[in-house]
Amino acid sequence: MQKKWLLLVHGFSFLRNTLASPGASSVHSPPIVDLGYAKYQGISALDSVSNKTNTNFLSIRYAAPPTGTLRFAAPKAPEATKGVQLASAQPDRCWAASMGLQPASPFVNSTSTTNSPSARRAEHHIESRATNVTQAIPPSNEDCLFLNVFVPGKLGEKSNLPVVVWIHGGGYAIGGATGLFGTDVYDGNDLIREAGGNVVVVVIQYRLGLFGFLAGQDVKDGGVLNAGLLDQQFALTWVQQHIESFGGDPGKVTLWGQSAGAGSITLHLLANGGNTQPPLFRAAITSSTFLPPMYLFNEHIPETLYNEVVSQSNCAASGDALSCLRQADITVLQAANTNISTSAFFGTFAFVPVVDGTFITERPTQLLKSGRFNAKHLYSVTNTFEGAIWVDPSTANTVQTPEFIAQIFPNLGANEIQAAASQYVGLGSNLFQAIAVIGESIFICPTYYLTRAFNGTSFKGELAIPPGNHGDDLSYYYPTTNNADGIPPYANPQFDASFAESYLKFAMSLTPNAKFDTADITPHWDTWKGGNEMLFNRTEGGAPDIRQIRTSAALLKRCAFWESVGSLTGQ
Repeated sequence: MQKKWLLLVHGFSFLRNTLASPGASSVHSPPIVDLGYAKYQGISALDSVSNKTNTNFLSIRYAAPPTGTLRFAAPKAPEATKGVQLASAQPDRCWAASMGLQPASPFVNSTSTTNSPSARRAEHHIESRATNVTQAIPPSNEDCLFLNVFVPGKLGEKSNLPVVVWIHGGGYAIGGATGLFGTDVYDGNDLIREAGGNVVVVVIQYRLGLFGFLAGQDVKDGGVLNAGLLDQQFALTWVQQHIESFGGDPGKVTLWGQSAGAGSITLHLLANGGNTQPPLFRAAITSSTFLPPMYLFNEHIPETLYNEVVSQSNCAASGDALSCLRQADITVLQAANTNISTSAFFGTFAFVPVVDGTFITERPTQLLKSGRFNAKHLYSVTNTFEGAIWVDPSTANTVQTPEFIAQIFPNLGANEIQAAASQYVGLGSNLFQAIAVIGESIFICPTYYLTRAFNGTSFKGELAIPPGNHGDDLSYYYPTTNNADGIPPYANPQFDASFAESYLKFAMSLTPNAKFDTADITPHWDTWKGGNEMLFNRTEGGAPDIRQIRTSAALLKRCAFWESVGSLTGQ
């Protein structure tokens, strides 16, 4: 077993090193695609595990640079470029911010202190999850609207393949095609291998933090709200227009994302009242659906954040603050991006999508009740303890559950806070209750709202391999995101064939019940309707423990409560 994973790592390392080398093109005619506005030459690389060659196109520009007058504006088509561009290097990353690091929310009281000892410890904990692979981190750049395309085999060998479009997570503030930290690359070749060489993979980037999610009336009037989501939609339109050139079928596109990527996909399912035309995808996969408070664009909190950006960018005295922000030096805006983001309550994010009245017409939980979606098939997975990494133990142990709830949802009144806290009485220590509160309200319950809304066409899974934290699932379907040895926490061929491949089976066949690997031991999988879900765990003896279970009635009761106060939580 260990030998298999070491061979796998060797293959990934060979492929990664090949991707980094412009001289890695095949000795035969180079793979070139003509997109009309530009020609790109991909690179070929041998996967030493499967002994097959894939073709990769890195840093394809799908939109014009969102700079100057296009800052805080909707994405635009790129200008035509002459000649052939070598698509062999990872793209620059969009400017990133951070999660909140403070022991209290600025919207509850003003006693928070930036860079507290607990915040520094927490920041180190998050950063320590990065891979140890020695690889240069691409620089940050406002000109970052690029995507990567991974083609199985040689370009032109296969056609009409299913397409997987990956949308990265990171709280709408962090991440890119090169992973959360810049070295844990979302390598589409991993997914091609799990699919037996039968999918085309697209990995996209989008604007983050205040660059992608600045809100307020000024932005509505003079720019565009939810620019990061519109970037994603623009990339999906690009896929519809161009994926056939890479062997993909535009009618067989599945969106897949993790955390904020899964939250993004939820919003694309609901976009334009669930009737985006023409259709951009047929199915969706959500890994740890992230649904933070999504306020109306001109409510108090979004407006306060906008005013703080204006103030920290020295634009408060300008007669046209948004125009001033468009002319501001990138270093000034990035400083505001970081300062405001870190001043949020620990584990939350300042700049997130808003209800804009057009792309997102109502709160997500309201839209889910409409039954109108931009796809008909859904596969959703959560981890057992989604909330653990978002809670600072040094403060949560001493904070009572009602106070913790107030920090996450500052618009809740005293009665609602007490009612929420009563849902968790008797569930363990203050710390355990805090983990359950944020994990269920922000990640787990929104997943059940989504699976329920699909009413018989959704599948639900749970990854319970200890510790079962948020993001642990990435280790299995993107093994190159692991540490230098590349071995996931539970390296078992049967588990890999059952869990990691389930996503690709769904993307190819619209059901995780399809079988194409003899090592797959997953039993028959019923749709979630009625509460069926597949548990992915291991026994104490180390054997895979994969079986269908029933969703906890107590959990669904707590989720019903959170749904009932959605108008106050912003969900």
